[in-house]
Amino acid sequence: MADICPEFLYTGGCITPACSLKHDGRFCAVCGVICTPPAKYSAHVKQKKHQAKLLTTTTASSTWLKCSICNVLVAHQGINWIQHITGASHCAIAAKHGLHQFILPLDAYLPNHYHCFICNRSIHVQYWWLHLASQMHLTLQVAATQRSMLEQAERDRQGITVSHEEKGVDFGLVSRSGSRRGVQAEVTAVSTDPSANVSIVRAEAFATGGSSGTCPFSATIVGGPCPMASGQAVCVRIMFRHSQRGQFSGRLELTLQDTSRRTFFIIRQLHAVVGTVSDHELLKADAPYARHRPTRWRDRTHVVEGTRPPALKAVKWVKKLENSEFPPGLQELLKNGSTRKVIGAIRGTFLPQTLTYTTHERYYRLLLWLEEHRLRKDLRMYDRADVQFTKEGGLYTLQVPGLAEKRPSVVIGDTIHAQNTNGNGHTHKGFVHDVRLQEIRVSFHSSFKVTGRYNVRFEHNRTPIKRQHQALLARSTSSRRLLFPGPQHAPLDRIVQSHEASLTLFNNQIANNANQLQAVKSILRLKEGAAPFIVFGPPGTGKTVTVVEAIRQILRREPNARILACAPSNSAADLLAQRLLSLTPTELLRCNAIFRSRMSLPDELVAYSTSKGNHFSIPPVSSLVTFKVIVSTCGHASFSYNVGMPHGHFTHIFVDEAGQGTEPEVLTAAIKTMATPSTRVILSGDPKQLGPVVRSSLARELGLGKSYLERLMDLPLYVKLVKNFRSHPAILNYPNERFYNGELEVCGSASTINAFLGSSQLPKRTFPIIFHAIAGENERESTSPSYFNIDEATEVVDYVKELLRDRSHPVRAHDIGVITPYFAQSRKIRKLLQKEKIDGVKVASVEEFQGQERRVIIISTVRTSRDLLSYDAKFSLGFVSNPRRFNVAVTRAQALLIVIGDAYVLSIDPMWRGFMNYVYLGGGWRGDDPSWDPKVPVRTEGDYAAEMQEAAAAEMDALMARLAEGEDLEGEANVDQAFQGEE
Repeated sequence: MADICPEFLYTGGCITPACSLKHDGRFCAVCGVICTPPAKYSAHVKQKKHQAKLLTTTTASSTWLKCSICNVLVAHQGINWIQHITGASHCAIAAKHGLHQFILPLDAYLPNHYHCFICNRSIHVQYWWLHLASQMHLTLQVAATQRSMLEQAERDRQGITVSHEEKGVDFGLVSRSGSRRGVQAEVTAVSTDPSANVSIVRAEAFATGGSSGTCPFSATIVGGPCPMASGQAVCVRIMFRHSQRGQFSGRLELTLQDTSRRTFFIIRQLHAVVGTVSDHELLKADAPYARHRPTRWRDRTHVVEGTRPPALKAVKWVKKLENSEFPPGLQELLKNGSTRKVIGAIRGTFLPQTLTYTTHERYYRLLLWLEEHRLRKDLRMYDRADVQFTKEGGLYTLQVPGLAEKRPSVVIGDTIHAQNTNGNGHTHKGFVHDVRLQEIRVSFHSSFKVTGRYNVRFEHNRTPIKRQHQALLARSTSSRRLLFPGPQHAPLDRIVQSHEASLTLFNNQIANNANQLQAVKSILRLKEGAAPFIVFGPPGTGKTVTVVEAIRQILRREPNARILACAPSNSAADLLAQRLLSLTPTELLRCNAIFRSRMSLPDELVAYSTSKGNHFSIPPVSSLVTFKVIVSTCGHASFSYNVGMPHGHFTHIFVDEAGQGTEPEVLTAAIKTMATPSTRVILSGDPKQLGPVVRSSLARELGLGKSYLERLMDLPLYVKLVKNFRSHPAILNYPNERFYNGELEVCGSASTINAFLGSSQLPKRTFPIIFHAIAGENERESTSPSYFNIDEATEVVDYVKELLRDRSHPVRAHDIGVITPYFAQSRKIRKLLQKEKIDGVKVASVEEFQGQERRVIIISTVRTSRDLLSYDAKFSLGFVSNPRRFNVAVTRAQALLIVIGDAYVLSIDPMWRGFMNYVYLGGGWRGDDPSWDPKVPVRTEGDYAAEMQEAAAAEMDALMARLAEGEDLEGEANVDQAFQGEE
């Protein structure tokens, strides 16, 4: 397959004179198979499986290709590209202009890009031939041929007809009790050719998809091997038995022989799902996932603007924000070329060679533009074609599937542009007033016609980005000591010891913690004009406790102190405010962004916040200056500068979880705009935990993913907290060794961290960690890009129910936290909990759990992949494979940690493989055994994708070799090289 002609494969013909490549393949983009020889393609497209896939891909979104000869768009998943370019109309137009009919497919929305059907990627014409020679493309090309061979093996042949040809043997949804007992199905083989003289000699069942252990399927020929006379039916009994929930796939291979003892095979796929019918019915996708395609758009039309949301007018801003538009040439550069080429061009043209005091502003502003470019592209996924609005009062409502799943999403303050689909009229610019789960409400000009049908495009609100530019541009007398401090900016004259200068503590738990005492006393002794003071603390070591104690000590010692306390996320800022509730509402303000959801604010903080109508507001400056402590997110903290608070008003600026924000974001927290030489800046965090959320791979590669805290960590004076007061030793051991060189000391209360020892929930009563191996299914809903996994969701809720029922180790729902990386999975789990009338379990992403803890943490990793022929398991991990997220997730638990996931897929990542080895050897494993040897030391560099691909290739090669034994299949294999995966 390595030497098949790509022109012939993609266009059905070749225009290269004396082409030495093979011309014996046709690719079906609907099914992802290469049919060799091409005559097999005609038989393939007549199959029911192909017709069914064609129907679903036609109704779903398609990849639009452009024919440069006819100047039309072709949906290659619905109307095959080759059908178009071999059609009479296309051929006539090509002949008229003296052009060859066979042309490569152009991507309709990416100029100068060919579309590779096999890889489903668009490749710039400059790199097209390099792409065709790449290992990834060749690997997928071979896999497409092997799919065809499997398809051939699933067909009836030589006068033998086998039942279940269309869908294979599907046991459907089997109850847990039924799967333990075992359920049966029957496959019948019938000889329909009187002249055939064939015997069925063997029936075998194999597990597929990387399964380990005993195959859950078994096959038996009823009555044993026997000749098949004409019209005679032979029954093959299939048994499925397994004790665990999940998705199970297998393959039935029927071995048959003719009179000359030549062997051939007929294959049927096997599938079973173990679970609860009501749960699957409740959680199933409302509509199948359809990949979003760009809408057609007319540029340079007159724009009619609607009415801005009242919240935008609720605050009187006195500082003007610069537009900070993209520099000339950068936007154009980002439209074309590979990532590597663009990064090279950016480094050579736009980015300063080094990051210094004089280049800091230019360096980070460029990274912000790159991030904004990515944000704009991400928001394109919500663009809609041919939609209609409904009117509710003075606003217009639009259904937007998959909405409100965090950024990239549409939020209040964003704008929507609508163009009539008939190609006439203006562009209407509306403002988003309200965002719900699947819809938005917007305002348009009174000339907007609700009866029309529109193409819509979303644009993000640039204000947050512009505020970060503002912080970078601000001129400050403290810039050097805040950004690039030297020895002269040392925060202290000398290291303060924990036993010096006794304190009357507000939190007596600190009294026996030398590191926390040292940190608090150091903060109280900070010099004017000092560099930011850093409190570095791994999970559970009490960073926030230390910060809160320091704030309260400052207020006691300095009655005129004014403190701004920030954190990158609302949840972390809320936690800070909640721990300062000993202050009165006249002393403490929880300052919320105008567009924050009122429902997301904890009840106890309502009295400490300011509202106006249905949205949050900011008090006037005359009131703001009276608060002793103001708590805000980093992004919103620029309010102090923009409403005109006095420069240098804050004596202290604290940023908790500082490693979670980008440098421009943290500097927006009034550090750059409000700090004077007398302002003390204190950062607390851990660069090994969650880092900044950066959507642009370009910006991340060039440095935006490195936090302000991490960049300053080489300062000689900072306090490192090492006593962990949160977790049981078994829970802490792996992250302690993996991230902190074993420095953390277990100091948690025995009554808390040992709460589940001896529990019947544990596979090993002395080891409070469970890894539950389960093979579920990735699903997505409508146009939502977020994944969910029904099998894992039901397993999570089963664990919650069992824990709440266990009277010997009682736990409240509020003491259980569920962490999952996908918003869709969070919604499914909440829906199940609601069905079970369980209230109080927090279900959220790892970002929302940073700085928090629960007695029990359950993690659902979601991602799974059982298709060996796709060879994409390495990429299916998504951001599950992120060391910082892993570290935060597994260190939230105090007494019990439960991880539910697909061990086969997770084992690609060395960090996850090491963790699973630790749990397995510790006795905490539940489910099928690992498919690898847990006793073999883990290679920490790289990943195991290549190794797993080799194992998958060996399995496929063995199958292909068996299939090739038959005379009718030998020529169809046409595999010229060993099947190898990409590193």
